Amino acid sequence: MNIRNLTLAAFFGALFLSPQAASPQILGKIFGPRRAEMPDAAAPAAIDTVAPPLLAPSPTVRVPDALAGPSPGWRRPDPENTLVIDTTKGQIIAELDPILAPAHVERIKRLARAQFYDGLKFFRVIDEFMAQTGDPQNNGEGASALPDLNGEFSFRRRPTTPFTPLISAQGFTGFVSSVPIQSQPDAQMAITADGAVPASGLFCPGVLGMARGSEDNSANSQFFLMRQTYPSLNGNYTVFGRVLSGLNVVRAIKLGEPPSEPMDVMIKVRMLADIPAAERPKIVVMETTSPEFRTYAEGWRKAQGANVDICKLDIPVSVE
Repeated sequence: MNIRNLTLAAFFGALFLSPQAASPQILGKIFGPRRAEMPDAAAPAAIDTVAPPLLAPSPTVRVPDALAGPSPGWRRPDPENTLVIDTTKGQIIAELDPILAPAHVERIKRLARAQFYDGLKFFRVIDEFMAQTGDPQNNGEGASALPDLNGEFSFRRRPTTPFTPLISAQGFTGFVSSVPIQSQPDAQMAITADGAVPASGLFCPGVLGMARGSEDNSANSQFFLMRQTYPSLNGNYTVFGRVLSGLNVVRAIKLGEPPSEPMDVMIKVRMLADIPAAERPKIVVMETTSPEFRTYAEGWRKAQGANVDICKLDIPVSVE
């Protein structure tokens, strides 16, 4: 039977079998069955640098009225790439980014529009880690009838890619739309054959990733929403978007592997473009390529001193 689950945390039972398995360098390459023994949820902190529950304080910024429309430096997300997930704990609004993972974004949109996700459970939720869903069997072993996807763990960043750098503890990092990424400096583009450099999404709080089995090209329908930062996933799983509003909802979903019944559920999953205009949530987000965001981010960076972690920078959002 195929295992369609986020394998990283599932194999933690193996950590007790091999002293090498505790090495962050090989984390993500060891796979086990979904029901493998796993230590308590605090254990991953000994292996990964986990972000604190709250984001670092950000500079004061004037947030515009979402009903009035965007002010300078703000934008409305593309309704065709905005996912609205109504759950038993509240509403989550996430922005999908086809620059990072076009095939995965298209898959999520297709399944959402087919109502495939409606009623599915959050069957695996680990504190300091993530909440996993998208399985029609609600146990980590199911998938849609569509073919599996090739991994999109990285993409080629070009001079034309909308990107705002923010040097941090993770190296040369920045934002593509709302998603934090890690890349190489622009100067490297001059010496590459295609004039581009590799880049990949960072698994920061609120980031959406695609679950898969032990094979790189085994993602299908299951996905997960990050509750906290988990660096060992970087470059090993596909990032396809980020929560704009509702991270508090993600963190309120009932914990467990699986959680006790009744589990929390995705009641309805829709693209913003498909919601009748009168019912659509109105949302504006600070444009990360704008001068306003650069000023905001630079003020935040200076306040952090030497401990700049891009995962702790909160992008301002207004929802009505």
